[in-house]
Amino acid sequence: MADSDNRPSTLGELKSAGYEILPVREEMRRNLMKKLADDEEVFPGIVGYEDSVIPQLQNAILSGQDIILLGERGQGKSRIIRNLVSLLDEWTPVIEGVELPENPFDPISAQGKAIVEDKGDETPIRWMSRDQRYGEKLATPDITIAEGRYLSDIEALHFGLVPNTNRGIFAINELPDLAERIQVGLLNVMEERDIQIRGHKVRLDLDILIVATANPEDYTNRGRIITPLKDRYGCQIRTHYPESVLEEITIMEQEQSKMDLGEYRENVPSYMQQIVAEITQLARKSPDINQRSGVSVRASVANYEAMLANALRRAIKTGEQDIVPRITDLPFIMPSLQGKVEFEAMEEGREEKIMHKLFDDAVKSVFARFTEQAEMETLALQFADGIHVTTGESMPSDDYESIIKKIDGLEEIVGKIAHSDNKALRASAAEFILEGLHLNQLLNKDQVSGRSTYRG
Repeated sequence: MADSDNRPSTLGELKSAGYEILPVREEMRRNLMKKLADDEEVFPGIVGYEDSVIPQLQNAILSGQDIILLGERGQGKSRIIRNLVSLLDEWTPVIEGVELPENPFDPISAQGKAIVEDKGDETPIRWMSRDQRYGEKLATPDITIAEGRYLSDIEALHFGLVPNTNRGIFAINELPDLAERIQVGLLNVMEERDIQIRGHKVRLDLDILIVATANPEDYTNRGRIITPLKDRYGCQIRTHYPESVLEEITIMEQEQSKMDLGEYRENVPSYMQQIVAEITQLARKSPDINQRSGVSVRASVANYEAMLANALRRAIKTGEQDIVPRITDLPFIMPSLQGKVEFEAMEEGREEKIMHKLFDDAVKSVFARFTEQAEMETLALQFADGIHVTTGESMPSDDYESIIKKIDGLEEIVGKIAHSDNKALRASAAEFILEGLHLNQLLNKDQVSGRSTYRG
């Protein structure tokens, strides 16, 4: 039914075409089975869940269960839910001229039934795309199931968000924040697959999949969700943060804002990517950061974007075309990180020290992956004779060439790490090596006005 010109426009034409309308859960199960059989990627853009969340999610769909995703912020819960739409048919027919999306073969509202009874095979139908069959709401008191304007008039019903997603998927973000009276209303939707409207003897047999997200602490400990509603969710799936630096980097690159850089070329060394990812991974283990609220992957993305922005600013000011981040760009990610984490209660000024410690520990950890200790100790001995070098985030890449040539053995190590004759990449590698030597207590470092001087 992809060709809009050939789609039936009446119930009679739909019958003649032999069209079958499956319940939503059956429809999703059938489409998932086909994707799995064809070895097609089911949830594109979801990274790090291949062996954990995704198999559980697929099992829930195959068994036709309502789903709740439990996880801290920034674990891709909303993206997963929105991806469920891809398991619906591309187009589905509904009755034209009624408030709710209704199956022409099995209408559920008084209005829909009246149209089919009156017009029969001439009942007009319209075709809904899969995107129109998805409804999402942040859990707030204004979510409604249905309201009646005049108790004597069933036709005067105003249907809320849930019925208006009939024949589709309805998602509730932050389920524990949903008002209790609405939680009670969801019990029937999830158990009996219908809604019963206060003040009216009316029942709507909804065809709908209910999915939700929640923070584990709110869902399991604080009692902000009524117990019977917990029991209605057939599948409870626990999400998690990326388990490796590589997964964190993949998400950073996938989610970063892509901008037209014109004549400028973006070239990010792998060690700088790893440092940004490592900062987030370390923050998730830090006792100084509130782990109950979590440290979102959005922290990595925002930090990555801030680092690139400073590298772009430097390239513009120095007249270079290469956007290559350096160690001296790291302090400029502090504003983005500060807005993404919640610190434990502490005295004024301590937050900045905690972030600097995260930066230092991340650089030290990544440095160990890229260098040999013996080689670094030999290099550090060069500074024992009084050699000192100065770096800075605003220094042109050309200025680093003299630093590289000044220290015996540095050029060889820079070549191994930079893998390029590009001066911007060589400058970045030189900064990385010098900072690594300092953090391993092989060099001293003095900082004044954005400049760092390394000495023996």
